[in-house]
Amino acid sequence: MSKKHQRKSVSRSAALTIPELEQSKAAVLNTLASPHSRRSYGYAIGRFIVWYCGEPRLGFNRSVVVRYRSFLESLSLSAATINLHLTAIRRLADEATESGWLSPELVTGIRRVKGVKRLGRKIGNWLTGNQAQELLNAVSQNTLQGRRDGAMLGLLLGCGLRRSEVVGLRLDHLQLRESHWVIVDLVGKGGRIRTVPVPNWCKGLVDVWLRHSGVNEGKVFRRVLKNGARQDAGVTANVVWYAVKRCAKRAGINNLAPHDLRRSCARLCHACGGDLEQIQFLLGHASVQTTERYIGCKQNLKEAVNDRFGISVESDAA
Repeated sequence: MSKKHQRKSVSRSAALTIPELEQSKAAVLNTLASPHSRRSYGYAIGRFIVWYCGEPRLGFNRSVVVRYRSFLESLSLSAATINLHLTAIRRLADEATESGWLSPELVTGIRRVKGVKRLGRKIGNWLTGNQAQELLNAVSQNTLQGRRDGAMLGLLLGCGLRRSEVVGLRLDHLQLRESHWVIVDLVGKGGRIRTVPVPNWCKGLVDVWLRHSGVNEGKVFRRVLKNGARQDAGVTANVVWYAVKRCAKRAGINNLAPHDLRRSCARLCHACGGDLEQIQFLLGHASVQTTERYIGCKQNLKEAVNDRFGISVESDAA
């Protein structure tokens, strides 16, 4: 192939059409197992496509992605959010290459676009033990919606579940193992499978919901109409979000999100003497460093735990 023909081929592959971008986006989302990841990547790629199609068509290449990064920075987004968007765009470029619409050379350039440097780390939001109790006390047990909200909050706080895991929870996940109720074979982020112990108080909240709702198979949580009638359709992530917001407002707790209850679960477990590794198992983290961030602590080198053995060894002073 002549150099002139090569230049034309690269030029054609660099200028992607909306159908090609949308098909590449669909291919990216099909590779993601987590509903949360699909939602985040779908939003990030969709936003890029809108921007890309509204700009002068210079092709899908490194310089365009650098311009888009500058655009995201101009919106005063956090470094973590911008870097997530850039990661999604890299995946979009990879899928466009697999389909033959983008040259490998252009993708290499796109992948070399650096993310935004994080300045510090955003602090998490945790509940104290008293606040956790107040939140659960604020749940209304006089309505079907209130009973459902209480059960969902119980699983978020007591078991450290993610919103997507609450939404997808099925009755056959709840089983007795070693005389303890657990959620078995729960598929979490990254496709990791774990078993989650369910505290008795948390199981009690779920039982109240099941008894009054009449749910006896399939998904645990269902939609409830304003008139109090239970539907067969399962809840969405937004339903879980608003349940947390409603109860937090009644309890007088500001700026509380569902994921804050997962962080609170980790910290409360640690405060009660829970082993860091066991908390990692409970939450399904791939790395113990992630668990440390959830707890809000790090390794204490000044007062190291392995200094407490009480062993003494005589040393040769000579």
